[in-house]
Amino acid sequence: MHKNLDFTIFSSTKEFPENWNNLAVNNIFLTKEYLTVLELSPPKNMICNYIGVFKNNKLVGIALSQFLDLNKLESFGERDKCIKAAVRKFIFKNYSSHVLFIGNNMLSGQNAYCFSNEIEFDDFFTALKLASEKLALDFKNQGKKIHLLNFKDFNSDDSEKFNINLLKEHYQFNTQPNMVFEIPEEWNSEADYINVLHKKYRDQYKRARKKCVGIVKRKLNLQEIKDNQETIYDLYFHVAKNAPFNTFFLAKNHFSVFKEQLKDNFLFYGYFENDKLIGFNTLIKNGRAMDTYFLGYDDTIQREKMLYLNMLYDMICYSIKKGYKEIVFARTALEIKSSVGAKPINMYGFMKHTNKLIDKNISKIFKYLEPKVEWNQRNPYKN
Repeated sequence: MHKNLDFTIFSSTKEFPENWNNLAVNNIFLTKEYLTVLELSPPKNMICNYIGVFKNNKLVGIALSQFLDLNKLESFGERDKCIKAAVRKFIFKNYSSHVLFIGNNMLSGQNAYCFSNEIEFDDFFTALKLASEKLALDFKNQGKKIHLLNFKDFNSDDSEKFNINLLKEHYQFNTQPNMVFEIPEEWNSEADYINVLHKKYRDQYKRARKKCVGIVKRKLNLQEIKDNQETIYDLYFHVAKNAPFNTFFLAKNHFSVFKEQLKDNFLFYGYFENDKLIGFNTLIKNGRAMDTYFLGYDDTIQREKMLYLNMLYDMICYSIKKGYKEIVFARTALEIKSSVGAKPINMYGFMKHTNKLIDKNISKIFKYLEPKVEWNQRNPYKN
């Protein structure tokens, strides 16, 4: 590492230098406010640390790390009952239960780090790599030996830089794509979106909207989120546990803490039938991008009312109306998201196992670690 460079690992956002947010100006997920959410309301099997890189004692780069203890997870996901899913759970439990991420395992996209133009990319990432080694040593000294080190969710340009020299000993893998909905500059209303859809998908839109008649959508404030906390968590947990694979579950107070910290940048929408909360979705304003976050619903009503599809349309229409450039829909329900216009963006990661024999065969083992999803990409637009 360059002699003028150093790094500090923070265990609390209260320890941050005053200018931390100056570096996070283009990514809300690296701001002190968002990282405070992780500190105050993390999943019970997660420990977050925050890395500051300094040049001549000046903060020039920041990053997030997350340690996950999969032994504390009550369920890896209950949807898939196949042999492959059982093998995946066995591998994680017995050989990869302690995972150290450089990045954010709760989000999709490059939310691992940012740095100023006062430091070269290679120098910054060298410091970051040394910080990851120091974290692994610190956890080992606490009796938590790291099994798997994972640098996650980078675009193709960054992954090429890593592969050349910085992470050439790590296994490069391709995860499920991040689904991103791009909003053309000329769109100003819901009608602009509907007008460019093929007839089949316009009909889908109309059918979904008719099905949802009687459902009332309402933005909830902090107190309302707190008042409905038990129902909100039940709706979230129902969806989460039926995912093909989980590495964490949110804390019960996560959404209220989120609202407290991010205020108007965090939007919580409840869906009500006869005054009963039957579903919700959440959005995060991130510059000109709108990031979708966790949601929940009553599955029996969801199917009848096409509630999930209506949520997607609501997010699209809101983001168009407010002038956002894109919506980050993340990496679940790929096919239905493509049916409303989201497109897949390939994301890459790098992993290394601390067991040399396992690491040597990591490319073969990986197909069990990452659930493969077969899906057909849809194109709802006329052109």
